Amino acid sequence: SYTYTTKMAPSMSLLPSCFLTLATLAVASPGSKPNILLLLSDDHGWANFGIHNDGSGPHGKQLQAEIHTPNLDKLATDGVLLEHHYAFRICSPSRSSLMSGRLPMHVNWVNTGITDYNPNDPVSGSGGIPRNMTGMAEKLKEAGYATHMVGKWDAGAATPEHTPWGKGFDTFVGYMQHANDYWQEGIGFTSTGEIDVCLDKFVDFHIYNETFKGGLTPEIAKEFGCFKDTAYNQSAAAGLTPQINATGCVNSTYCMPDGCYEESMLKVRALQVIKEHDVSKPLFLFYTSHLLHTPLEVPQSYLDKADARLKSLGAEPFDSSNRRLYAAMVNYLDDNVGAIVKAMKDKGMWDNTFVIFTSDNGGPIYEPGSANNYPLKGGKYSDWQGGIRTNAFISGGIIPKERRGQKHEGVVSIADWYGVVSELAGVDAADRKAEKANEWLEKKGLPLLKPVDVVPQWQHMMDGTNGRPDTLYVSNKAVLKYPYKLVAGDQVYSIYSGQLYPNCSTIENLEQHGPAVPLLDDVKLFGERLDLGFPQEKVDRLMDIDHCGEGRLYNIAEDPREVNDLSTDPNFASILSGLRSDLADFNKNLFDPDRGHPTMTACRVAMKVGGFYGPFIDTESFYSPVQLTPKQIENNKIAEKDLEYVEKVLLPDRKKQIEWFNKEVGDISVLFKGSTFDICYKPSELNVFETTLVV
Repeated sequence: SYTYTTKMAPSMSLLPSCFLTLATLAVASPGSKPNILLLLSDDHGWANFGIHNDGSGPHGKQLQAEIHTPNLDKLATDGVLLEHHYAFRICSPSRSSLMSGRLPMHVNWVNTGITDYNPNDPVSGSGGIPRNMTGMAEKLKEAGYATHMVGKWDAGAATPEHTPWGKGFDTFVGYMQHANDYWQEGIGFTSTGEIDVCLDKFVDFHIYNETFKGGLTPEIAKEFGCFKDTAYNQSAAAGLTPQINATGCVNSTYCMPDGCYEESMLKVRALQVIKEHDVSKPLFLFYTSHLLHTPLEVPQSYLDKADARLKSLGAEPFDSSNRRLYAAMVNYLDDNVGAIVKAMKDKGMWDNTFVIFTSDNGGPIYEPGSANNYPLKGGKYSDWQGGIRTNAFISGGIIPKERRGQKHEGVVSIADWYGVVSELAGVDAADRKAEKANEWLEKKGLPLLKPVDVVPQWQHMMDGTNGRPDTLYVSNKAVLKYPYKLVAGDQVYSIYSGQLYPNCSTIENLEQHGPAVPLLDDVKLFGERLDLGFPQEKVDRLMDIDHCGEGRLYNIAEDPREVNDLSTDPNFASILSGLRSDLADFNKNLFDPDRGHPTMTACRVAMKVGGFYGPFIDTESFYSPVQLTPKQIENNKIAEKDLEYVEKVLLPDRKKQIEWFNKEVGDISVLFKGSTFDICYKPSELNVFETTLVV
């Protein structure tokens, strides 16, 4: 059996607080520590949040009909909507920032593969948060919190110390990588856009607690409501065509039960945490949804709900398969959040609960990401507002009544939440563990860990004042000193989406002018970007690249769509010069350790533990014992032959890697055809059995 409740480790002595008074807290009793519910959505488009749609514009009513988020809307209107919340342009850096309290450029600003490792730097030589940085959950454990995580991590997994368990969570149910398949939990090309050195052979779905640490097998999944035909267990494959369609159907005769949708299992786990929680302790629940990241997959019942809603409101049917899928996934996310909030209210915990909601970055507007950031410019992978200004609000019973229903215009970084929760819990946000590690790192000549970058934002959010009036280091290509923002370098997806996006025009014209998949970033083979040898003009066209040079200047208060570049206006010369200087100075001190290279050790450890990706360095006493089945033993023999071929034949020769890719995976040119990713619907085609590529 697998026990999901855990005992708290002995609390550390509380460090003296360095934060502002909490006089404005509306907590249940004087001095009590609030429960903290941290909700993180993934790749959430600005226009894919109902509260941002007022029905105006040529297609405003249609957009309101398509995007249905009543639970999120109610939480935001009962709390404080954050108008200027900034994250990084991609997911892993934002998540690393959130959990470490460092600005993304001071902790991790790349999406590093799950198999990468640098043995010469045991602290920072792998993806995500360095080994010796203190995680948010560790801070809250110091304050006596029960700490639980459900969902996507994507902040490091090379060693046990990198995982949610190592960063302070009593329990973890979820996955480690950027994405996995919602129905079969593999991390194949159709989920991540990568083929790793393990040939995407293994599954990324885990359960860690005090009594068990290992893969979340189909047998364990039954305890989370997933009962399926064992002929269709978890699997992964290196190919451009997914093994299962968007609604969980393997073929026309067998579809996975709705309870086997990954997000359904994550919801069940979150509700378990709340039900089993001992209310004598404060609760920290980090629910980090897979939704709305690709692959775009959702139960058929939610597509039916989306269609029925449009019909009941007299709206037009969806004309894009992906827009329909994304809208249904938005509604699924909203329902899950509603269920979690209801459970906390039913438990009597709500009045003393602080809710944080944000996305890890803006919505991806390329196909098949299919988010909509209207009216903002750009999307994920860019530093335009659509890529870094995220949906965000605070809510819960502790928000003072006089502050509820208001908007906060101050600048907030995703890193600041580390400081806010430390403040509410009464612990010092300073990272003593990192300071100690720096003594050793300095002796070894290795990169030193940066200190926390947080601003104590609670009082600013309560008073409506700007907690970050100085220049915010957004990325290596952008800074913000509100209301002025500098955007420099080559910026992808430099376009605007309409209110109904994507649509048939997007699909039909993709091959001519994009927006295509992120070729310059995350389409990789064995850890290296897949270079297609395209001329720059074609890359610019497919990726909608704008070459911003030393930086363009915008007043985002007056010009939130970033239309009017002020960099050539002499009236703004001093502001422009100051921000360019700030960016140059910041970039001199970014955190950029050698993260290493893909290692076959990750694959062989995965084989030993039943076919699950996870920690592969210093794991001798980490994993629970696994008794491999005869089928698993046989699969490992086959896998070992394949991996030996990768190690000895493919890895030394990039040309052979490309030849292998073209032969075994498929013609990469299909990535630029709109019909590969999406379907332009006619009303009669809405219920066809379809399988499209979803990267």
